[in-house]
Amino acid sequence: MEGNKQPILTPTTMFADKSLILWTLCSVLVPVLITLWCSFQRSRRQLYQKDIFRKSKHTWQDTDLFSQPTYCCVCSQHILQGAFCNCCGLCTGEDCLKKADRFFDCKEIMLRSDEIDQNGMRHHWIRGNVPLCSYCLVCKQQCGNQPKLCDHRCIWCQRTVHDECLESLKDEKCDFGEFRSLIIPPGYLNDISQMGTDIITDYGKLALPFGTQWTPIIILANTRSGNNMGEGLLGEFKMLLNPVQVFDLTEIPPFKALQLCILLPHNSARVLVCGGDGTVGWVLDAIDEMKIKGQEQYIPQVAVLPLGTGNDLANTLGWGAGYAGEIPVAQILRNVMEADGIELDRWKVQITKKGYYNLRKPKVFTMNNYFSVGPDALMALNFHAHREKTPSLFSSRIINKAVYLFYGTKDCLVQECKDLNKKVELELDGERVDLPNLEGIIVLNIGYWGGGCRLWEGMGDETYPLARHDDGLLEVVGVYGSFHCAQIQVKLANPVRIGQAHTIRLILKSSKMPMQIDGEPWAQGPCTVTITHKTHAKMLCYTGEQTDDDASSTSEQEHTRETEPTDEDM
Repeated sequence: MEGNKQPILTPTTMFADKSLILWTLCSVLVPVLITLWCSFQRSRRQLYQKDIFRKSKHTWQDTDLFSQPTYCCVCSQHILQGAFCNCCGLCTGEDCLKKADRFFDCKEIMLRSDEIDQNGMRHHWIRGNVPLCSYCLVCKQQCGNQPKLCDHRCIWCQRTVHDECLESLKDEKCDFGEFRSLIIPPGYLNDISQMGTDIITDYGKLALPFGTQWTPIIILANTRSGNNMGEGLLGEFKMLLNPVQVFDLTEIPPFKALQLCILLPHNSARVLVCGGDGTVGWVLDAIDEMKIKGQEQYIPQVAVLPLGTGNDLANTLGWGAGYAGEIPVAQILRNVMEADGIELDRWKVQITKKGYYNLRKPKVFTMNNYFSVGPDALMALNFHAHREKTPSLFSSRIINKAVYLFYGTKDCLVQECKDLNKKVELELDGERVDLPNLEGIIVLNIGYWGGGCRLWEGMGDETYPLARHDDGLLEVVGVYGSFHCAQIQVKLANPVRIGQAHTIRLILKSSKMPMQIDGEPWAQGPCTVTITHKTHAKMLCYTGEQTDDDASSTSEQEHTRETEPTDEDM
């Protein structure tokens, strides 16, 4: 029948079918082979680069795409990808990496014997790739405005000069530029290394050439905090300072890094902690350890660059609720230079479990921000448990806050912490307090809580004394639940203000409740929590607020001052 007729296969149709199969295979296999070949070449290139990076005096960082027009320091050709040095800013293409590593010196943290000069240190010039909108030190005209490798930049003072003007600066000494009061000069470390270890050194006399305003800074960055910006910040700080001043806390603990302070004049050092509130607490614990070891005269003042999720301590001290790269690193250093010294109360939290107290040693913690029991501690506990399972998902501050929101919404429905007033007893300075029907109790040392909420003041519709972090007093408030916490954060409700006290005692009579100290949560059984004053920490508080327009106007004013004729020119 006609309906069952099979198609007739002719040589032409068979050839067409084979061609179609062949082209289909090619279209699938060719991209796969190209991808495999590129992957193989890339792995070979990475092994080659790693071998150079491992042996190099530079701190090379490879990149697949430079963020601005870049030229190779060896062959002068325009490059899209290659490597750059985090310390000196040298840029090179992949093919010239080995030559660049061999021919160009990086920043020296100490001077070599042949570089020592009693009159100061010479400029260390690097050719090409100068910052945009930079001006020549000699003729005051713009540098780096030609599409080629041109002009020079000093890797210490960050000043720039035209190729044709460089000869006139042949014998000029480097004064370390704008951040001279923060930089530890290589010559200073060289002087220390030449002294015997058994000789008591007066570091104040060694620092006399740098003036009374010399307050060297130490950078302590946690590269795992918040948005994982710490690694990039390390390189930017090494560019502006001496690399010996910059530490990665994932590689070296704070106490060891802070031993650099004992090589500086008494009470002169400043520390910038790049991380969250937990990182700040880690550093402050290391400073307490310095006090125990008799190094109290070398205790530094601490500033904060907030990279964490909550950043309540940084917010209280004027450093902002979170850093996302919106302010240049140079401006951060200016803010540290302008910051004022203050004191921060630190508190001892002792937790004694119920039972045979003479056989159970109490746990002792240190509190900087706040202690809480109830729904906010439960949210933190669920968040940390989730992050421990899948840490790769929690690399963004926005995602972290979204997870907090999810667990807060869940608790609104479940109410795991209800009837807290029946489970605990609270004493303020020895006097028992009758509690209303609460789900949570929060003890505050600082003004901010919960990622930027001024909890003690609430909506501000009632006159209460402002919470301070240096008055030896703690503020105690209560919340009715997770939904009440959310209302407080958007200023739709006030907390239950319980009172202020110098000493707090909280007794958990039965069951297990979530607790937290400075964002570190755990589930706690029946116990007695006693909070007493421990010590003070020296902190830096920044009270100014500079916008991008202010920063640009400041740079214009500096350029105007540089272009004005001096008495020597007249």
